[in-house]
This record gives sequence, structure tokens and C-alpha cells, in this order.
Amino acid sequence: MEIEIGKTAGFCMGVKRAVDNCSNLAKEQEQVYCLGEIVHNKEVIEELKNEGVKFIDDLSEAKGTVVIRAHGVPKSIYEIAKQKGIEIKDFTCPNVLKIHKIAESYKDKGFYIFLCGNRTHPENLGTLSHCGENVSVIENTEKDVFQALEEFEKSGIKKLLLISQTTYSLEKFFIVEEIIQNEIMRDVELVINNTICKATELRQRETEIMAYEMDYMIIIGGKNSSNTRKLYDISKKYCKNSICIETYKELDLDEVKKYEKIGIMAGASTPQKSIEDVAKAIKS
Repeated sequence: MEIEIGKTAGFCMGVKRAVDNCSNLAKEQEQVYCLGEIVHNKEVIEELKNEGVKFIDDLSEAKGTVVIRAHGVPKSIYEIAKQKGIEIKDFTCPNVLKIHKIAESYKDKGFYIFLCGNRTHPENLGTLSHCGENVSVIENTEKDVFQALEEFEKSGIKKLLLISQTTYSLEKFFIVEEIIQNEIMRDVELVINNTICKATELRQRETEIMAYEMDYMIIIGGKNSSNTRKLYDISKKYCKNSICIETYKELDLDEVKKYEKIGIMAGASTPQKSIEDVAKAIKS
């Protein structure tokens, strides 16, 4: 049996930065709170809880320093924290902060904004707070694109910006881009800014290559992780024998034994230990 682990599998820069900083902070201070899950991974959350981090859903629950997670938060959170005198430690991924600045800048220039991604994802909720009123979210390609184009036309605005959630599907983004370029009127100033982060692009491309070559693909990551779900969708497209799990305990080893070439890929919020545990379980 051959086992191949993706070179890009596991923590991305933004997640590692947030998790490490939160962990270090918990060692320095008695009361550390994190607004929402710092990343979408149960094992990471449990480990930080054991270190003393308290996860909250509302700033009113905080009695000490509050950590802003890798996904970022809406602008209003900073304003509320300031009013309440709450100390904020902002560990938002730099790539997400970059999108906030882009959205804010083009909003101020009078642009209508198309934001690709999951409309309820924490990252996009934060980005939307920087887009102003003239914004449409594009989640499921064609249907959403044409609806967004209709809303844009009704607005009467002649300037349009296309941006994306950092973990959006690269393939979907190109489809959205092509439709817009084909459908948009010539008198519209169109700016396309592919804000999918490089780590996401590389991970998605490597998953596609691996899935094409492997007999069986294992995608590791949190059930509520957007980027993990996209990796699974890509893997399933090129390798019908693909599964998505959170930990090695979910493996059906009798099923795994049927295949000669096993590929392992993991989402951006999956710790290295989870990947190693899966590989060990198969080898044993």
C-alpha cells in the first residue's frame, strides 16, 4: 500500500498565527476569551479550552481580553469593544484584512461590489460590513451571478468590483468571472480582484492532481470548515472513492485496505497531529 500526504495539507499561515498567538496569550493571562471558534476544528478548540481559553458568542460574556479569530469580525465589534472598554487582540488573517481594505476602498469610490462566497460564513460577514449597501453575495455560481447582475443593473451604478472569500473555489471564481465579462455592459467600469488566498489555490490544485492519481482519497477537516468542504468536492470529482473525516476514529480501515494508492489531504484549519494520526492508523 502506498500513502501520499499532500504537501499543502494542514494549517495555513493565517490559522497557525491565530492559534499560536491565542495559545501564548492564554499562558500569559488568566482570563482570555475568543469571540467564536478561532478556527473550524474541534480538536484545536478543545486543546485551547484545556489551556484556559473561553469561547464566547457575544462580547457581553467577556470579562477579560478578547481574541478576534482568523476569520475576522464585522466592524461593529471593534466599536462595541471600545465602548465597553474591552481589550482586543486581533488575530484576523492578514489576507482577510487585505480584502476588508479593498472592499472599503472601492465602496468609497462608489463601486457596487460582488462578493463570492458563503453568505453566512464568518469571514464574509466581516467583509460585508466593509462593502456598504451596494453589495451582492454570489454563492452558487450561475443562478446567483445573474441575480446579482440584475440587482447591479437596478442600482444604476456604472462601476463594479468582483472579490471573493479567501477559501472560495478557484474553479467557481473563474466561472463567475467569465459570466460577468460576457454579460456586463460596455459602459461599466469592471475591476476583478481574485482575493482567494494563494494557500487555498495551491491546496485546491494539489487536491485535484492527487485525486486524479489516487485510488482512495481521505480529506481531513472540521465538518463546518468551508475550505475542507471544497477540497472534498474537488476530490470527489476526480476520485469517486473520496471521504471526508474529522479524526482517524472515523476511518473504516476494512474499506481502506481495498485500495493500493491512498491520498491524504487536509483543510487549512486541520492540525498536523490529526494528519499524522490518520496516516498511523492506516499504516498500522
